[in-house]
Amino acid sequence: MTTTPSPAARTLMDPDTPFAVVDVHKSLRNIERLRARAGRLGVTLRPHMKTAKSLDVAALLNDGNTCPITVSTLAEAEAFADGGYIDITYAVGIDPHKLPRVIALLRRGVTVRVLLDSIEQAVFVAEASGQAGLPIPAQIEIDCDGHRGGLKPDDPALPEAGRILHDAACLDGVLTHAGESYFAYSAEEQRLAAQNERDTAVAAAERLRAAGMPVACVSVGSTPTAHAAEDLTGVTELRAGNYMFFDLVMAGLDVCQVQDLALSVVVTVIGHRPEYGWIVTDGGWMAMSRDRGTAAQAQDQGYGLVTDLAGHLIPNLVMTAASQEHGTLTARDGTDLPDLPVGTRLRILPNHACATAAQHHGYHVVDSSKGTEPAPVIQARWSRITGW
Repeated sequence: MTTTPSPAARTLMDPDTPFAVVDVHKSLRNIERLRARAGRLGVTLRPHMKTAKSLDVAALLNDGNTCPITVSTLAEAEAFADGGYIDITYAVGIDPHKLPRVIALLRRGVTVRVLLDSIEQAVFVAEASGQAGLPIPAQIEIDCDGHRGGLKPDDPALPEAGRILHDAACLDGVLTHAGESYFAYSAEEQRLAAQNERDTAVAAAERLRAAGMPVACVSVGSTPTAHAAEDLTGVTELRAGNYMFFDLVMAGLDVCQVQDLALSVVVTVIGHRPEYGWIVTDGGWMAMSRDRGTAAQAQDQGYGLVTDLAGHLIPNLVMTAASQEHGTLTARDGTDLPDLPVGTRLRILPNHACATAAQHHGYHVVDSSKGTEPAPVIQARWSRITGW
């Protein structure tokens, strides 16, 4: 799982670029912030591993011990089960051909909850449960803001789907995700999104209970609402994932500060086009992703902000364009380009940590609490889970 750096890769000056870097000090700080908040709110924290997709990062969550987690792929569920995690929510709508893998995990003693938002799905989950001779825990997805999937709390399909699952001993609870909170640009908008997320999930659970169906789990969460919620009465668990790394979208929402970003990508300057005001690097969208999540925010950060190798922001320098293997850096607001010769290594802070992390097989790990000059020492290399 964890690999130590080879003698040929002692600092961030050594590996071939581009490569992803995690600052474990910042990640631990981010993790503790939300863990403490969940404790104050009196709910279980079920971290979402979809951003990090790493057993090593998961080990930071609970002092090296396993804990309840959320995943976005069955490949994650299987890898985390192999790593000893036995309480897993697979938070993507289920389809029939994936159920054999879920059942295989259940037979291993791993609780894997599936997610659904239709009577059709409830029927095939209940049928598969009967054929397998064991309950398949299922949560009904609730739509709190029109972001993606889910049933509204007043949808006639909600109690009908609930009854099908209940009668098959599969009904585990309800789950909602305030995806539109990523467009809540003020603290008050985020607070209201968190309140609506809670109210919607609790209303759905109460409707099922009123129809005689116990609802054990009421699950809510997104990174913005998890940090904005003031009252989670009626909720049993809180989910979030991006917070382990954070990114420029979250910084643009003031959920975190730029200095909290734990993920970056090291690139190398490979050319200059002074006639266009460009510095060219070897880190294009294959290293950073095509995500432009800050484009709709008050401050567009292009494809990412630029720091030196030690992690200090270079003022007004932005990655403004990307082709497959080339990144273009330009100066903001007509300022002069810094003098960065060919061979200079830089770090790019990403718009969307999930998308950028997905471009890489693993992370080179540094610890900014142990010093960063002139180039941070690589403490370890952590692998990522890939595939579906």
